[in-house]
Amino acid sequence: MSGSSTWVLLRGLMREQRHWGSFPATLARALPGAGIVTPDLPGNGTRHEEASATRVAAMVESCRADLLARAIAPPYHLLALSLGGMVAVEWAHRYPQEIARCVLLNTSMRPHSPFYRRLRWQNYGSLLRQLLLGDAASQEALILRLTSSRNAHGNPALLADWLSYQQEYPVSRPNALRQLLSAARYRAPASRPAMPVLVMAGAQDRLVDHRCSQRLARAWQADCLIHGDAGHDLPLDEGEWVAQSVARWLGGK
Repeated sequence: MSGSSTWVLLRGLMREQRHWGSFPATLARALPGAGIVTPDLPGNGTRHEEASATRVAAMVESCRADLLARAIAPPYHLLALSLGGMVAVEWAHRYPQEIARCVLLNTSMRPHSPFYRRLRWQNYGSLLRQLLLGDAASQEALILRLTSSRNAHGNPALLADWLSYQQEYPVSRPNALRQLLSAARYRAPASRPAMPVLVMAGAQDRLVDHRCSQRLARAWQADCLIHGDAGHDLPLDEGEWVAQSVARWLGGK
């Protein structure tokens, strides 16, 4: 593993860099010498006062500008979860010279999977109610229940942290809906990314059907790893497994 590599970690809907928890440190241990960067998308975290983009392509441009403003130059290795995976794919398509590798976690996109699998239909009602009417505490509890298999029955300490993030850097309802719109309308390029791609998913994902990841990997002839017990937030549920799997994958490339 080269010490000069830069890993850019991209999260999903309504999530910010602090939601990575201990995973950046876990990944850094698995990839000695690598630089780990966790930018926020517009509308989330430190950028919560900005309007979220309604197009994934605009999210790409925002991330690129953020990194260049910090004097972090390509090439980048992307590790991306959910909506972040769409950003990674679009980035790799538009600027292939900037991306060395992509690791996509529990992501899904047209045309490889229908919408009712990309977002499990059983959750439509509860998600919309929380987005439109729910308070921050119940919203975060629902997100934890849907995204973590390990914490499906609750984790008061983790929920307290998440609630504090939302209170400090609140994601507005309009921004949440903009992000949902960008994910729903995104269509992957016809051709697979030019660089090596690893697709990973949790078989117990309650938010997105893990078969979306398998379909994507088959279509792109990409490497695919499925964790039988993990949920949607793979780094939260099985961060060590993700990090070590990435390290082994790099060793074989």
